[in-house]
Amino acid sequence: MTLLTSACSVANSDTAGDAGSADGRTLRVVLTQEPPTLEPCESSLTATGVVVRSNITEPLVEREPSTGKLEPLLSTGWRQTEPTMWTFDIRSGVTFQNGQPFTAEDAAFSIDRAVNSDLACNVDGYVFGDEKLEVRAVSPTRLTVTTEKADPILPLRLSFVEIVPRTTSTQAKVRIPVGTGPYAVTSWQTGVSISLARNEKYWGKAPAYPRARYVWRSDASVRAAMIDKGEADIAMALDPMDATGDNSVAYPNNETTALRLDGREAPLNDIRVRKAIGMAIDRKGIVDALLGGLAKPAAQLVPPGVVGHNENLTPTPYDVSAARALVEQAAADGVPVHRRITLVARNGQFAGIAEVAEALQYEMAKVGLNVRIRMADTATHLQYQLRPLPRGVGPVALLIMHGNQAGDAAFTTSQYLLSDGPQSTFGTQELNRRIAAADTRSGKDRQKAFASVLAHQNTEVAQYAYLAHMRGLLGLSPSVRYRPDSATGDEMRLSEVRPATAGRH
Repeated sequence: MTLLTSACSVANSDTAGDAGSADGRTLRVVLTQEPPTLEPCESSLTATGVVVRSNITEPLVEREPSTGKLEPLLSTGWRQTEPTMWTFDIRSGVTFQNGQPFTAEDAAFSIDRAVNSDLACNVDGYVFGDEKLEVRAVSPTRLTVTTEKADPILPLRLSFVEIVPRTTSTQAKVRIPVGTGPYAVTSWQTGVSISLARNEKYWGKAPAYPRARYVWRSDASVRAAMIDKGEADIAMALDPMDATGDNSVAYPNNETTALRLDGREAPLNDIRVRKAIGMAIDRKGIVDALLGGLAKPAAQLVPPGVVGHNENLTPTPYDVSAARALVEQAAADGVPVHRRITLVARNGQFAGIAEVAEALQYEMAKVGLNVRIRMADTATHLQYQLRPLPRGVGPVALLIMHGNQAGDAAFTTSQYLLSDGPQSTFGTQELNRRIAAADTRSGKDRQKAFASVLAHQNTEVAQYAYLAHMRGLLGLSPSVRYRPDSATGDEMRLSEVRPATAGRH
């Protein structure tokens, strides 16, 4: 009762509501945190993208989350005109929210600004790596993009570049973005709210709600209470304990949880020990007991629906006896299996993470391994997650969540499987070779090649002990209709939300 009263008290505070909400003309959204920025070139950051992408700004091409198919947006068509060149047809009759006409020059400028500039945009590193692009507006309605080497998925990469006017600063990131999207920012009160108004000049179908307002509450129970009290229409990331069939809907959220095992340090440098950890994990038990049944045991980092997902891979069977036998074999060969392994997990990464970490510690101990838990804040967890990795910390099993927003395994393998990947601790030259070869393929050959890469990682490298493909819980008021999909956690399109007139989805 104390918690519920506290939640309702916060939800009823002046900053939670909106003066225009009572008439149902303002869509009220509660986020888990305030966006760190609304800069469009940072929209691959989840906290930024969920507000900016396809609401304020738009890309040339968009990916349909359920099928992976690329669909036209600000570009009406594209083709590979040379091995290293793609040509894009630019939609005419589009204006930015400031009234400036949109042309191929704006598209070229936006790509240059996001990828080739010194702004250090997140989309540059995450999507394009070190690659530089040659971008040219051939005419007001035609654009060419030339890559350093043949890139069969360039249109997919460009779906992460949000288009801004060519008058946008190239010296600094913007606070209030201007785009071609169905909504424009009217105000950002730091620490309080972000307000949007419908873009009456929008080239596409007008969204149902004239206004939208974002607030943020870090406590999941508060977000749920705001839905229950009618103070919010949509709330991100509810906790299973607070969710009911009346206030939420489950959806696949693109995230996969796994233990990343540092193969540079004994005993984790022995593949028998790494495979034993995979066998020691009772995935179904963890999903059912600790994740509210809102997940599916995983056999790879890439979830279904992503190019390269290997349908033939199945979760490692839970087999304590076989796992203990592998550890004992390693010990007999001199591997220091009793050396303490630190299991690092991030506070608040997902509901029940502390309990999951304790379950993993218990299960690894059952097969003869010595594990301690370190619950870390975000900054500390990132030190373990990203290169340069910390030194002198001994063997580490890092509990990670990986979301492949782009829909292609290249974005996973380049980060997590390459031997020098930004989020990989080790690898092999053979795996590197396979990844590089797969990245040159397209179509069915690409799918087959990356599926083979993921299978090879499991049998020959085993850097990861997978847990589950996660599902999210979206708080949803009975007053609105919205069907979340696997992209919702990264890109929630307000134009797809409708007032409820005939039941709920």
